[in-house]
Order: sequence, then structure tokens, then C-alpha cells
Amino acid sequence: MTAYEQFCRHAAEINDILCAINVLQWDARIQMPPEGAQTRGYQLATLTRLAQERFTSAENGRLIEVAESELTGADPDSYPVRAVKAAREAYDIFQRIPQDLLAGRAALSAEAQNVWAEARKKNDYALFAPYLKQMLAYAQQMAEAIGYSDHPYDALLVQYEPGMTAQRLQTLFAELRAVSLPLLERITAAGPQPKPAFLEREFPIEQQRAFAIEASVAFGYDLNRGRVDVAPHPFEISFTRQDVRITTRYQLRYPFAAIFGLMHETGHGLYELGAAPELTRSALTSDYLGMYAVGGASFGMHEAQSRMWENLVGRSLAFWQVYYPRLQEYFSTQLADVSLDTFYRAANRVQPSLIRVEADEVTYNLHIMLRTEIEMGLLDGTYTVDELPAAWNAKMEEYLGLTPPDDAQGVLQDVHWATGYFGSFPTYTLGNIMSGQLMAAARRQVSGLDDALARCEYAPLHNWLIDNIYRHARAYTPDELLIRATGEALHTGPYLAYLTEKFDALYPG
Repeated sequence: MTAYEQFCRHAAEINDILCAINVLQWDARIQMPPEGAQTRGYQLATLTRLAQERFTSAENGRLIEVAESELTGADPDSYPVRAVKAAREAYDIFQRIPQDLLAGRAALSAEAQNVWAEARKKNDYALFAPYLKQMLAYAQQMAEAIGYSDHPYDALLVQYEPGMTAQRLQTLFAELRAVSLPLLERITAAGPQPKPAFLEREFPIEQQRAFAIEASVAFGYDLNRGRVDVAPHPFEISFTRQDVRITTRYQLRYPFAAIFGLMHETGHGLYELGAAPELTRSALTSDYLGMYAVGGASFGMHEAQSRMWENLVGRSLAFWQVYYPRLQEYFSTQLADVSLDTFYRAANRVQPSLIRVEADEVTYNLHIMLRTEIEMGLLDGTYTVDELPAAWNAKMEEYLGLTPPDDAQGVLQDVHWATGYFGSFPTYTLGNIMSGQLMAAARRQVSGLDDALARCEYAPLHNWLIDNIYRHARAYTPDELLIRATGEALHTGPYLAYLTEKFDALYPG
């Protein structure tokens, strides 16, 4: 057995543990009874510690070293070289992280998510605040352990978006604000847009589910390797490319939550399903810093897929010109008197709102900027956890002109801080930016793509994404993938052009 094969066998065993962690996390968020939270936390902590110990062991360090030596002179872009390189980079960082940090965070996460769900239901921020303080302490310890030169946020971004920094984020955010804020001001100048009357009707849940799954399968989601469940906060999770699960949530009088929510999670699922088979159970489908199994290059690149399939495809006029008659078949009573134009405009209505996951495309990034700035402030001491509700409300007023009536619709609306994902929020906006670049490149490179999309034939786009993004899993950094696929590093131009063209047409001056 070669040195690289020994390295791969060890990496596969670590991946098995990480996939088992994902299974327990899926169960905790889907069907675990509330009283199971504490013991589930112990189980997750134990498995996380086992995975961390195996990864940080002297034996793994030796395997990495001998594999590096054996691969000297090999193609630097080959999967074997990239796998060993990824393991080396994570191994070196891990030498600086206290052994009990990740296990402690994992143990807290299961219980904190359960408390967050209860606090949100009861509109009781004080119930969740002690857990958030503990999670923040873990995030601060992680930042100090990883190390940074400018801002502690830089260290946390390494876990989710390699190559990104707080300063680079601020530059990108400024470019987005320069275009999106004037666009928003022009659209909303006439005053609030009323919610379309048909959205006050009841849309039976079973029909919502059936249509949402039909669209997901049309995009390419494989139900033989996946399933669809209900969750209070939609998510996707994978246990290798052979088992990739997605969720959504349903509102009786707001079918868009389920339809577009599942489109979003389908994009994540397609990414995981599209990894090259030979990368299964490998270092390139393992996130060693976060201690979970995932096949995407970064959270931002993952969000690029979900935002592309949800917005650039799912909210497009081309999609609904074909699928709206089908939706009317599912909801013949509710939509009989609703025209395609009325429905399409409702699906793309621009209106500042309280809830991020239901925000329109023009205001969505403002929700992300708010959260990112708060996270930076929590890390550098600008805000305390006790001050968070007031800080949240002030920024909502500043960016969106709204004040949440309660914490359930404000600071408690996202699960991310309960899971310890400090540093992940900006990846949603990075995903938006990347989605614009990738779609523009696909249109240049795939002959007849727009005609195929007009017929709702998604294989050409799906196959291009598999070839250029999905199959590589974590082999390349986000910027490397963008350069390989589009010829350019991350920039806002194509995404801003998409936003301007779409919403100028929907809301002519």
C-alpha cells in the first residue's frame, strides 16, 4: 500500500465519523424529542472529539508528511495533491486549537439549538442569551487560537470562506450598497406595496409539498439518493454523495416559503450529489476545521448554488411561463383568477421585510450586512450579548426602515448562532455574487442555454455546474474555482447587472 493510499484510508475513517455526526445533527433538527437534547449533545461531543483526535494525532501527521513526500513532483492541481494539501493546512491550524474547544462547542450546540427553538416560539430572548454568551466565548477562543492580524473575524472566516477577510467583505458590501440602495429607493418611492390578495388564501400543505418536490426533481435532485423533510429552519445535510437530504417549511397562507425554500436547499443538495464518485469518504469531502462532512469548496460557493437555483432559475419568468399552469393544476381554486403576470410579480415583489429567508433579492443582502456587522461587533467588543436586541433593531431601522415588533421576528430569527456558526453569514451574500458570475459564464460557454432554460430543460446548466464546480468538491479554493470556470476572480459586476436588469424591467421608472 502506497503512502497516499494509507493517508486515504485514514481520511476515510475520519469522514465516516463526520458523516455519523451529520446523521445525529439531522435527527436532532428533524425528529428528536425535546428531552433528548442534552444526551445528544454528549454524543456529538464524543464523536467530534474522536474525529478531532484522529485528525490531530501524530500518526495522521506522519501520514500527511509521507504522502507529501511521495507526491513530490505530481500535478499540483490533481486530486491527490489537493487532498493532502487540504489536510496539511487544516492539521497545522489544529495544532493551535485547544482539544476541548470543538467538543465543547458541539456539546453546547445540540442543547443551544433546542433552547433557541423554544425561545423563538416563546419570544423570550433572555432564555437563549446565556447559551449565546457561551457560543460567543467559543467563537472568540477559536479566533484567538487560529490567529489573525487585522480583525478576529478574519480567523473565523477561514472556516467558511478561505481567502476572505473582513476588509475584503467591507469593500464588496460597499459596491453592493452603491447599486442596491438606489434601486431599492426607486422601487419603494411610491410607498409600500400591498401583499397580493391571493396570498391570503389557504394553500393546502400536501399540494405545496408535491409541487415543490416536482420542481426540485426537475432541477436534478435525485430522490434515490435523498429525501425531503420539514424543519423550522430549512437546511441541507449530506452523509456522502449517496445520501443527501433537504428540508423546507410550510405556511398555509404563504406557499412561496415552501416552494422557494426547497429550491434553495435543492441547490445545496445538487452540489453534494455532484461530487466526483472517487472523492467519496475522502479529505476533499471533509471539513476538518468545522469537523463535519461537506463537499463544497466553501459556504459561499455552496450558497452560490442555492441562490442560483432559487433566484436566477426558480424566480425567473422563464420558469413560471412553463410551470405556472402546472401550479394552477395543484391549486385550481386558489389561482384560478390569478394571471401569470400577477403571480410572477408577487414572487418577485420588492418590499423591505423583517425575515431574512423571506426577503426579496434587492433587500436580501442588507439582512446579511446587518448580521455580519453585528458578528464583527460581538467579536471585537463593540456589542455585548445583552445589547444585541437593541443593536439588531437599530440596524434594521437603518438598513430597511423597519423595527421588529418582537425578538422572535428580530434577533431570534436565525439558528446560526445556536450552532456556533460565527463567520458564516456573509457567505450568503458571497454566494449571490458568485451565482451571477457562474450564470454569466454558463451562458457564454453553453450553446443554446437560454433556449433550454426557456423550455425548463435544466440538464445543460446542471451538467455545466457538475463539470466546473460540483465534481471538484473541496479540491480548489472559491477564487480558484471561479477563475477556472469563469476566467475571473470574485467580483460584483455580473450579479449587479443581473439585479439591475431584472428589477428595472419589473419596476420601470
